[in-house]
Amino acid sequence: MKSIILASTSTTHGGTYLSYLMKQLEKLFSSTNEIVFIPYARPNGMSHEQYTQIAQDAFDPIKKRIVGLHTFNDPIDAIKNAQGIFTGGGNTFLLVSQLYKYDLMHILRDAVLGGTPYLGTSAGSNICGITMGTTNDMPIVYPPSFKTLGLVPFNINPHYLDPDPNSKHMGETRETRIKEYQTQNSIPVVGLREGSWIRVKGDSTFLRGPHSARVFEQGKEPEEVPSGSLLNEIK
Repeated sequence: MKSIILASTSTTHGGTYLSYLMKQLEKLFSSTNEIVFIPYARPNGMSHEQYTQIAQDAFDPIKKRIVGLHTFNDPIDAIKNAQGIFTGGGNTFLLVSQLYKYDLMHILRDAVLGGTPYLGTSAGSNICGITMGTTNDMPIVYPPSFKTLGLVPFNINPHYLDPDPNSKHMGETRETRIKEYQTQNSIPVVGLREGSWIRVKGDSTFLRGPHSARVFEQGKEPEEVPSGSLLNEIK
């Protein structure tokens, strides 16, 4: 049975890394002592070792051991045998490129579909959609495909921002960019605001957290979906 948390962000304003999610993570990883951490997205260009230590520090209060995937001689075997998996945020292009480089995309999908509890934040949530096409990141590398895990039947736009009526910024809003995406793609998109997450348990997918989400479907006006909503009908 799938057991997944897909969070917009790792850190909310005024909080520390994963602190706002820790009660949820204690439940998600309740039967897990060791979590394999995928650090490939490397936010700010930090090393795999630095990123893994940040994750370990966050999980120390609930006594979970974090092991970076980069430390295994056989990453495929590591994912297949993981008790739990966490993919951190950063650059989605780099993350997807690395997952394809090590032939991990289908291995990771099979593990999560098989019931291995999974946490994604930002880029780690992006890859659970059908494609990575609604990432906010710069294309710093060129992955062989934009196709990702398809663990939910839509794409995710983490860090979704509403237009600020007082802003002097003259560029595109996030809504404009997603609408542009849907002129060429029929995949629905969930705009996930900071502090919110998607919880998947078996065949049920719910929006959780303090905020509504903005849902975009091709040919329709965007819809606000309140926290607690079942997202299964988005397709």
